[in-house]
Amino acid sequence: MALVEDHEVEAFLQEHPDWSRSGDSINRTFEFEDFNEAMGFVTRVALEAEKADHHPDIDIRWNQVTLDLSTHSEGGLTPKDLKLADTADALA
Repeated sequence: MALVEDHEVEAFLQEHPDWSRSGDSINRTFEFEDFNEAMGFVTRVALEAEKADHHPDIDIRWNQVTLDLSTHSEGGLTPKDLKLADTADALA
């Protein structure tokens, strides 16, 4: 799978201001009311990620969940990352 061009990433970030770029990945921290809601979100993301065969790095801190997306096998950002980020936004 081809990497997305820098201008595509920038366009995505313009449309999704809660996401930011860090090197070869994009990330966002979601905040929920409590741990239970955070874990429910993680489960929903995990189910979608498994369907897409694309698995994010996930950091869970009580009511905060940080997703870090990059296609490690490709060495950077691919359309799969942008799609999963969009899906995560919808699930939140």
